[in-house]
Amino acid sequence: MKELPMRIGILGTGMLASALGSRWTRAGHEIAVAGRSLAKAQQVAARLGGRARALTVREAIVEVDAVLLAVPWSGVEDTLCRVEAFTGTLAGMTLIDPTNAVDHGVGVLHTPLGRSGAQRVAELAPGAHVVKAFHLFPAQQWSDPANPPVTVAICGDHPDALRVTETLVRDAGAHAAVLGPLDRARQLEEAAGFVIGLAFKGFDPRAAVPRVPATR
Repeated sequence: MKELPMRIGILGTGMLASALGSRWTRAGHEIAVAGRSLAKAQQVAARLGGRARALTVREAIVEVDAVLLAVPWSGVEDTLCRVEAFTGTLAGMTLIDPTNAVDHGVGVLHTPLGRSGAQRVAELAPGAHVVKAFHLFPAQQWSDPANPPVTVAICGDHPDALRVTETLVRDAGAHAAVLGPLDRARQLEEAAGFVIGLAFKGFDPRAAVPRVPATR
């Protein structure tokens, strides 16, 4: 397992980038923020403080322990294509995918039946060690330190990438639950669609899930 500090590249300058970046800087990690706009990346890095810096996409993923793909689903293909064009490859890197390929009004997945967004991310970043994580909770979960700990379900095919992601989940103040290989990502993304659909209809998703006694 990686020792502190890790170097994390964050692709994106939105709320999730800021929220998780803030948690990780407080945990002692070094953060490299990159996005379409260097000015926005600089604003995010300034808010994060600590060991956070705004860099170009090319610089942000050099010698990192993990990359967070903190962009909306609509920007995933463009972002990863630009990364591949600028840097040549994400092969061998832990690539954390928190995206939701859903219609946010109803929670229906945009990916073909039997396929997941995470698998599409893996296709767009050949050789990357993709881990699905952080997609079930809004950025507000991570932006408020007073929020109680949650459990982050993750899945991926590469043991080292899973271990790195587990560490980052814990350093974000949450518990990590590894559900299995990346082919379970569709199941996790459907769960996100279920939660989003209920929330947009005005229901508390927690009230729709039965409470099961803990087994440990």
